[in-house]
Amino acid sequence: MSIYLAIALGGSLGAVSRYWMASSTYQWLGLGFPYGTFAVNLLGSLAMGFLWVLLLHRFQVSEEIRLGLLVGFLGSFTTFSTFALDVLHLTGSDEVLRAILYVVLSVLLCIFGAWVGLMAAKQLI
Repeated sequence: MSIYLAIALGGSLGAVSRYWMASSTYQWLGLGFPYGTFAVNLLGSLAMGFLWVLLLHRFQVSEEIRLGLLVGFLGSFTTFSTFALDVLHLTGSDEVLRAILYVVLSVLLCIFGAWVGLMAAKQLI
């Protein structure tokens, strides 16, 4: 399988997964805050840190699989482009404090999620 096909396949699955998870989260928690995007970014960041370590240091996988998962699936699943639009929507709706809270929580907790993923994966090496 070519690298581009692996990334395309992973990307399509990541996009569908993102839509499903975000939609499910909004149905569960409502639309008062960008919960869906927040949940996707947090989970995606944790998975990125975890899989980065495992796929580079623990498991011998092909470049196609590694790039299909990390660049394709997770690159499509995590939604910082949507994050930016959510922030702009909140600020445009005069909800500046919510926008600031969303930015701060997203950045700090997603970095923390990636760190937790890295640490968890390193325990498996």
